Amino acid sequence: MQPANRNSHGINSTEAIDASVKSGLAGLFKPEPMKLSEWAEEHYYLSPESSSEVGTWETIPYQKAIMNCISNDDVRKITWMKSARTGYTKVIVAAMGYFAEHKKRNQVIYQPTDDDRDAFVKDEIEPMLRDVPSVQSIFPFFDKKHKNNTLQKKTFLGSQLHMLGGKSPRNFRRITVDVAYYDELAGFDHDIGGEGSATSLGDTRLTTSSFPKSIRGSTPKTSGTCQIEQSLNEADVVLFYHVPCPHCNEMQYLKWGGKGAEFGIRWEEGKPKTAHYICEHCKDSFGYEHLADMLEQGRWQNEEGTVWIDDDDLFRDDESRVIDAPSHVGFRLWAAYSIFMTWEDLAAESLSASKDAKRGELGKLKSFVNTRLGEVWKDDPDIKVDYQVLYNRREHYPKSPSNKILVPNDVVYITIGGDTQDDRFEWEVVGWGAGEESWSLDYQVLIGDLSQPVIWNVLAEKLRTTFTRADGTILDVGRIGWDSQGHFTSEVYEFSKKMGLTWFLPLKGANQHGKPIVEYPRKRNAKGVFLTFVGGDAAKEVIYQRLNISPPDQSVSSVPGLCHWPISDETHGENYFRQLLAEKKVLKFTQGKRYYTYECPKGKRNEVLDCRQYALAALRVSKQHFGFNLDQVAYENRQRLIGQQVANEKSIDDSIFDLGKALGAG
Repeated sequence: MQPANRNSHGINSTEAIDASVKSGLAGLFKPEPMKLSEWAEEHYYLSPESSSEVGTWETIPYQKAIMNCISNDDVRKITWMKSARTGYTKVIVAAMGYFAEHKKRNQVIYQPTDDDRDAFVKDEIEPMLRDVPSVQSIFPFFDKKHKNNTLQKKTFLGSQLHMLGGKSPRNFRRITVDVAYYDELAGFDHDIGGEGSATSLGDTRLTTSSFPKSIRGSTPKTSGTCQIEQSLNEADVVLFYHVPCPHCNEMQYLKWGGKGAEFGIRWEEGKPKTAHYICEHCKDSFGYEHLADMLEQGRWQNEEGTVWIDDDDLFRDDESRVIDAPSHVGFRLWAAYSIFMTWEDLAAESLSASKDAKRGELGKLKSFVNTRLGEVWKDDPDIKVDYQVLYNRREHYPKSPSNKILVPNDVVYITIGGDTQDDRFEWEVVGWGAGEESWSLDYQVLIGDLSQPVIWNVLAEKLRTTFTRADGTILDVGRIGWDSQGHFTSEVYEFSKKMGLTWFLPLKGANQHGKPIVEYPRKRNAKGVFLTFVGGDAAKEVIYQRLNISPPDQSVSSVPGLCHWPISDETHGENYFRQLLAEKKVLKFTQGKRYYTYECPKGKRNEVLDCRQYALAALRVSKQHFGFNLDQVAYENRQRLIGQQVANEKSIDDSIFDLGKALGAG
């Protein structure tokens, strides 16, 4: 055997070279692909500073799909509106370790304030670096005072993690990342330094990434101003964790019942220890002790069951076919699913909060609604805008040489919402752009005898019209939502069959409070149509929130949710805006729950508001059930318009240059 090759200091030079080469190549090492939940099970550790359960990570069943959506490169945005004690913070800390060690991606975590950031780094990030060896191994500055190991930045081998407060606009500049986290999004200022929201500023840091990821999580706050609610409303699909009843095995999303409710969490009067759950299907009851087994058998799906996630983290439709992952996925979860808080605890907190509320002290009740039920608090029933304000906000839309109003260039999709009355049809044509910014394009009333076929033929001709955009693009109507209840229901159904079953959708108001804006059916009803239910309160809440959005002082490319109307007394006179604002928010108490609903005062007309909510419902059906990516189409349109503008400016400059040369030659 040949002796080892050693230098004068007795060191094996071959081993030294091997070690040096391995160290140099460490940053290029690509581990076998793992999902976040798999990585966490193998590497993640719950530290004593921030967890009551210390030790190796065990994924709670409802966390698995959320975690694996975070590591799915096809999912660009994740919004998790939640109660406290459901594990969001631990999940994103695990994700930070995963993206640093496994995928070598640059990241930023935003907290509402610098103090929040400091506490988060000390309580969560630094213990993770200490207790997770795989992450510590790529962090050469661990336990050292160094510019690459501060409360603002951790530099790993192959990536960086920035940790910033959300009060100053400067914290949203000068960094380029692949992953942006927003912890407690509802706690951020709505307009940071006059430059925009946290997500609008922070997500610009992702622009050049090949795999951009925006992760938003929070307990909600007050409706209408809650940023996590707004983010959830923008999601392509919103998923709820459905679990099987231990008696009938029917899947359902757990609900808060309270006193007098037919199903949900209930208890005997004044006895929170008797808290139990009543199944909404079989009406049998079961206790909290069944929850662990139910969670194991649960799955994430939307309320209609048309989109769900299987055990392999694939998205499927209602016929179990694999579908593309949505770009923006929303999740809803509340404390009934928590393994850290029993239903008895929830009942006891509810009783205490209700006792205070009867004395007019709403603090505890508001906290219970936000942090336990995971719902927004609705405390302002007033519409803050007057019809005259909206009337005065009307705009000059572009016009053709023949003085015909054209569709503004930012419109990329058109829907119609229509209402059927005894003696007339009314409908609104609405154009949509990025962030569901809207432009009212037309409002029509067609009066006649609706029992005669001729007026339905006239209606068909009017609805099939096309619209010309200012840049010359011809836009068809994408989808129509039409009220079918109370007036000529059978005729509306037959009209849907004539016009196109999925293009002209008969609508019906959902009777139950709390229903989503749309519930699109899995199949046709007994009359052969896709009767779609509309949650009127939810739709009107969104509409009235948006009516309160004021145009910015300076022209910007897009303001999500902003509403526009043309200057036209014929279609958008004062009566239009009176009807749009006709309904009032009224406080109701039902089954122990406090909520607001919208009611139209006697003697007032509200057809305009109805048509607007039906147009919104038609848009949501297109986005949620037919895969229309409004924001992506709007982005591509905006890039095309910018390209055209640059080309036109260059053409003008070239013409001026050529003219100058000609004059000079002369």
